This record gives sequence, C-alpha cells and structure tokens, in this order.
Amino acid sequence: MPLPPLSPARVFAELVPPPAGGDNSRENEVPKPPGREVHVSGTSELSASPDRAKVTVYLKSKKGEAGAARSSVTRRLDYVAQSARQRGGISVCITFSDFSKMQEVCNFLVEKLGSSVIISPPHFYHTVEAVDALRRQVCLAAVGSARQKAQEVCQLLGQPLGKPLLIREEEVKEWEGHLENHLANAPDSLGLQQRLQSATIYVSSRVYAVFEIKGERKRKQAAHINVN
Repeated sequence: MPLPPLSPARVFAELVPPPAGGDNSRENEVPKPPGREVHVSGTSELSASPDRAKVTVYLKSKKGEAGAARSSVTRRLDYVAQSARQRGGISVCITFSDFSKMQEVCNFLVEKLGSSVIISPPHFYHTVEAVDALRRQVCLAAVGSARQKAQEVCQLLGQPLGKPLLIREEEVKEWEGHLENHLANAPDSLGLQQRLQSATIYVSSRVYAVFEIKGERKRKQAAHINVN
C-alpha cells in the first residue's frame, strides 16, 4: 500500500567565530551566536510484520446424552492440544510465532476432525518487545541519516565533522497497514497475506541534531544551506 509522504529534509549550517568576552550575569544575558556547528534533521521509516498469531478452536459434538457429548468434546480437545504442542503451538486458544506451523496445525486438525472442529481466522499481532525494538531501530536510523547529512555538508564546506552536541527526537508516528474496505465488507474473506499486511506496523521518526565542526577558527565565515 502507498506510504504517506515524508516531510522534506532541511539542513542549516553556520560557521562563525566564538563571541569575544560577554557578560556572565543572567539578568543581562544576551543570546550568543552559535559556534562552529552544523544543524541538521534526519528522518527514517521502518515497518515490521506481526510476530504472533492466535487462532481459536471450537469443538462440537452431537450425542444422545449431555455427558457423552461433553466426553467427546473433551477427547477432541485433548487431541487438539496434543497436536498443537507437537507442531509448535503454545496453548488453546493457540498462539503461534511460526506462521507456517500455524497453517500446518490448522489444516491437520480440519483434516482429522472434520465438521466437529471450527477454527477461527488467525488474529495477527505484535509482542511488546517487537514494537519496542522497531521504535529503537527507526530512531537510530534517523540519527544515522542526520549524521550523514552533516558529514556531506562539512565535506561541501571543506571542514571536518566533529562530535554531536545535541540530538533530539522531535516526532514519532506509528500506524498499521489497515485494509479498511476489505475489513468493513468481508473481514472473514481476507487471505493470509492480506491479514499480515493489515497487521503490519509502521513507525517513522524525525530527529534534530547539532554537530561540532572541527578545525582552526580563521576569519568570520558563514554558510546557509537548505536542502528540500
């Protein structure tokens, strides 16, 4: 599905000598001009497919007596649990981390138990650990983007890039790849890949960073660069 457009990147760089002297009194403090710094923004967007799936198994039995029906369902339930454990499942309701195993188990149960078993469509989701890992990755990628821009600016000006002075994450957005029309019209008719796409999570990050520009301070010089 098309992804939302990202805001254009902007780069600002300014090279000026440090201010001479100055009043240290906070009451008369005047904003000081920046030193030899490069100011950049960096953006990144990453996505992650769900890492868990859950299916619900419904069992039914028709017998002449209620006790016999319950006994029949219990035997089938034990069989379902045993089949799931042998093929990588965790519990009933069955949770899977291996989606191939999930399909294998569901097909096997339908084949063996026939009309006495009903298996719900899979519900895909993310663990908390997976979402946290994605957030960290996208933030680090945005910082890397900002540093690369700063490096290129310094190369353009013939100056060596120094250490980072400030890194601030300014915006984080998260959304899922919903398929609204399909979900609204016939949610049970979605295929496996459509359900995976619908549950895929996207995270974007924008950071603001300031890097030091190394080298001798010579005559006053300034450079303003905007990259759209």
